[in-house]
Amino acid sequence: MRVAMVLAYNGTEYFGSQIQKETNRTILGKLDVALQNIGIDSKIVASGRTDKGVHATGQVCHIDLPNFWSNTERLKEVLNQKLPKSILIKKITKVTDTFHARYSAKKRSYRYILKESLSNPFENDFITFLPKIEFETLEKNIKLFEGEHDFAYFMKQGSDIQSSVRTIYKTYAYKHNGYIVLYFQANGFLRSQIRLMVGALLQLNTKQIEEKLSLTTNHKSRPAPPNGLYLSRISYETSLPETSTQQHQ
Repeated sequence: MRVAMVLAYNGTEYFGSQIQKETNRTILGKLDVALQNIGIDSKIVASGRTDKGVHATGQVCHIDLPNFWSNTERLKEVLNQKLPKSILIKKITKVTDTFHARYSAKKRSYRYILKESLSNPFENDFITFLPKIEFETLEKNIKLFEGEHDFAYFMKQGSDIQSSVRTIYKTYAYKHNGYIVLYFQANGFLRSQIRLMVGALLQLNTKQIEEKLSLTTNHKSRPAPPNGLYLSRISYETSLPETSTQQHQ
């Protein structure tokens, strides 16, 4: 029986989401240990990877369950007891055998959280603090990324991909309870693409961003730190609980 899991996690202390041979200090590494603990050795397939220090409120992965674990609600309870408190399974849903967490995904949504303030020890792991933020400029320039573009200048060097063209369906910036949230929704993202886009928004002017997007000039800018970035939702043709509600997440 194939199931989809919706995960939330604090990525601060992890070396990304993907299982790695060198360490099990990854999100899926910890999930794999918990699954094997209860007799499940199925391969975990995630919708995509998140980098070191990046968080998620709606990561999705699928696994094939043995028959003796047909009670998905009980499975969720048992796994959450075995997982670190920094990882939470929000939902386990039965899906068809053809469902694929990565290849069945139609849209991916991320948010990046900023705050114009001095940093503090209670939020440092989750928010990027800056002394000065020009919100109106952010609000205008984030729209430059919408549409189909070749994002070759907005991806981490050494990425092994066939094409750097992606389509961004929706972007916007908004204020919420003293925070500034940048929202990005696309058919897919390149490695470190969002952090590089946010870095450009914070460090480059409108003309420079346009020139990077048109591949005219690769203006240098630092990627934004990982701690402010959240994978918020993966959308599929067949809705999954916790992943397709149309709201700010």
